[in-house]
Amino acid sequence: MIMDGKRVLITGGTGSLGKVLVKRLLSGELGTPKQIVVFSRDEAKQHFMRLSYLENKSATDEVIYENFKNLLTFRIGDVRDFHSVSSVVRGADVIFNAAALKQVPSCEYFPFEAVQTNICGPENIVRAIKENDLDVETVVGISTDKACKPVNVMGMTKALQERVFLTANLDCNGTRFVCVRYGNVLASRGSVIPFFHEQILKGGPVTITTPDMTRFLLSLDQAVDTVFAAVKEAKPGETYIPRVPSARIMDVADALIEKRKIKKVITGVRPGEKIHEILITEEEIHRTMDRKKYYAIAPILPELASVKNIKPVLKDEFSSRDDLMNTKQVYQLLKKNRLLVGDVTGEVGEVLR
Repeated sequence: MIMDGKRVLITGGTGSLGKVLVKRLLSGELGTPKQIVVFSRDEAKQHFMRLSYLENKSATDEVIYENFKNLLTFRIGDVRDFHSVSSVVRGADVIFNAAALKQVPSCEYFPFEAVQTNICGPENIVRAIKENDLDVETVVGISTDKACKPVNVMGMTKALQERVFLTANLDCNGTRFVCVRYGNVLASRGSVIPFFHEQILKGGPVTITTPDMTRFLLSLDQAVDTVFAAVKEAKPGETYIPRVPSARIMDVADALIEKRKIKKVITGVRPGEKIHEILITEEEIHRTMDRKKYYAIAPILPELASVKNIKPVLKDEFSSRDDLMNTKQVYQLLKKNRLLVGDVTGEVGEVLR
């Protein structure tokens, strides 16, 4: 299998996506890696993540190895620092770059901080591979719908991350650089659903920026499915997009509130925020191919083109404003992923119940 004997590096591995990515890699569904390295700058998150695995005295449904301690390791470092990146990249076969500044308002107020993490970080990975002539097989860049027609700093920096990685296919012989791009991940850190949970558990009000706002919705496992699909199938320079539904944020709030008597308040659009998100632009539809559960966007550079005479599968941009779920469908999606307010557990639930 594709991960058998591979040394895997996950930058930003203590984030929401990184944690699920680690768990899925440990499950062995893609094979048995030789090593998994979680690389991040937050020692506290690494400490608690390590403890959560140490507390598993026996194999679980997610972790099938008898002794993961020889498999999963943690490294403190920052993608902004070239020396730190150069050290941890050495020896890696597969790299998942999940390190990012992703809060839209934060990036608006501290744009250069976003540049350093979201652009300079990926460039450090590319530079480390190129200058040290490393035998890295695959690098997967994690991007976002906000990179399409970007209007905010977060999207602008993520769009450039995509180009940094995809262009690296021309400079790093033997390394395949691909990207994945997806929308709002249900219940990820900083997403709207935990925010709504907290407001509902406090008795309201629930704050909504504008009634018309829509977003693509997918679970963390669907996000990892997309990453794995790109690892298995994507050609150099391609960007993988999951085919996922979208909904009005107002309907998400209504589904979570259910029959509770909780007031909703419209607060206005925040700095850098879009009303609708796009996963594939009208320019990109001419390079978009069908890959079953996914769309694959061919690279913009002709030197990387591996598919000739592409037959576009879309007639218009892939926007969250189209094919919206209704409130009932949103409710069923949240119920399926155990994200209704009654399912809330952990720190937020314990504090606010």
